[in-house]
Amino acid sequence: MADHSKLKGPDLALGIALAELADGGKLVGHCDGEPVLLVRRGAEIFAVSASCSHYGGPLVDGLVVDDTVRCPWHHACFDLLTGEALRAPALSPLACWSVERRDERIFVGEKRKKQSPTAREGKTGAPPERIAIVGGGAAGFAAAERLRREQYQGDIVMVSDDEAAPVDRPNLSKDYLAGKAPEDWIPLRNENFYAKNGIDLRLGTKVTSIDIGASEVALANGARVAFDKLLLATGAEPVRLTIPGADMPHVHTLRSLADSRRIIAQAGAARRAVVLGASFIGLEVAAALRTRGLEVHVVAPGERPMERVLGPQMGDFIRALHEENGVVFHLGDRAASISASEVLLSSGSTLGADIVVAGIGVRPRVDLAETAGLATDRGVLVSSYLETSVSGIYAAGDIARWPDTHSGENRVEHWVVAQRQGATAALNMLGHRKKFTDVPFFWSQHYDIPINYVGHAEGWDKIEVEGDIAARDCLVRYKRGGQVQAVATIFRDVESLRAELAMERGTA
Repeated sequence: MADHSKLKGPDLALGIALAELADGGKLVGHCDGEPVLLVRRGAEIFAVSASCSHYGGPLVDGLVVDDTVRCPWHHACFDLLTGEALRAPALSPLACWSVERRDERIFVGEKRKKQSPTAREGKTGAPPERIAIVGGGAAGFAAAERLRREQYQGDIVMVSDDEAAPVDRPNLSKDYLAGKAPEDWIPLRNENFYAKNGIDLRLGTKVTSIDIGASEVALANGARVAFDKLLLATGAEPVRLTIPGADMPHVHTLRSLADSRRIIAQAGAARRAVVLGASFIGLEVAAALRTRGLEVHVVAPGERPMERVLGPQMGDFIRALHEENGVVFHLGDRAASISASEVLLSSGSTLGADIVVAGIGVRPRVDLAETAGLATDRGVLVSSYLETSVSGIYAAGDIARWPDTHSGENRVEHWVVAQRQGATAALNMLGHRKKFTDVPFFWSQHYDIPINYVGHAEGWDKIEVEGDIAARDCLVRYKRGGQVQAVATIFRDVESLRAELAMERGTA
């Protein structure tokens, strides 16, 4: 039963005055014990769930764009009329309520029954009989989910060399690793989802080659999977240490649920941790292990953490934030070797270490594509429709290098980009001609401080700071040739959404 004492705003079933909801305005109330967001656009009034279906972000603090609302936390987007999740990272729709306007008052009625999305128009050709997806990460799952959401009736075979069904990978280095998120939050969908939706999910299965002539993929177990359309979503793999001691059991990388579980298991008995690399993953791991009470040292060769992506001002802030929380940095240094209880640095210093986590980068898994003869260049080259150099074969996610309308040819290793590319590839495999034009977006969490980043800046000649980075209230623009390439924000969520919209519309 709902706890009515926690419900905010008016009881919308009893109605509110039309004047309380200005044109373009948003208002949170409740109906039958559930929080409801009202949005007015001219004569139309929409009533949908007040919280994002991804992580529960408050949509009242988001941005209304045409007949959609965007979440302030992680930039999911929903259709206000149907509730459909239009953009990742949200996959589930919002609930919708009927709305009636009587005598200058607005009344919210019954919750509407969930509707299946209407068939999308504009397909060319007959749908493929079988679609194969190689990879069980963000892009692969998003493609399979979108295919069924688009009412595709053919076969879907999804092959993953991971032992776990698709998971919410960002959480593996954030709340889950910190012990603040239960494991049942981690799967993107429960086990029943795949059988219910007719998705042949083959876990722990390695694809060894692609036979383009026969339109088949060969599996390590000797089986072959035929396809009419193929999506390569093989993702990236961590760069492995090559120093002495790198293969010891207390030395880890973090990419999979199994990796995160192993780190958690060892962290319970550990006192001292050394993180190699001051990347997003490395510092999220450092924050998570500090939350668990471990002594944490971070070793990295650069002068500042994450300076290459976020610049010197943000790099100094991130270092100070972690130092406030007890992390000790050893910058301008590298690990030379690892023993059972210590890490020897190139400088000659030694650090005690019961657990070591290496976050020194990832590399795209392009071997299958290269062996098959697909065009590659620091990734798999794809068109704006995410199709590779071979007709009928698509690539999405960390391996795809696409013609980005915002920053030129691009390949980024961001979760939301991979999800959105997977969904776009699904539409194109069904015969739609949809270009991938989304602005890249990612978020990073350090203790209770979120950093949102839209766009992509390989380099810049000017950094503009609005607000105060140290006060944790800022917007940072990365510009090149007078043009905004990317924007990073801390606790300026709506401004981050507006920056994304401006980049979409070419007005940044």
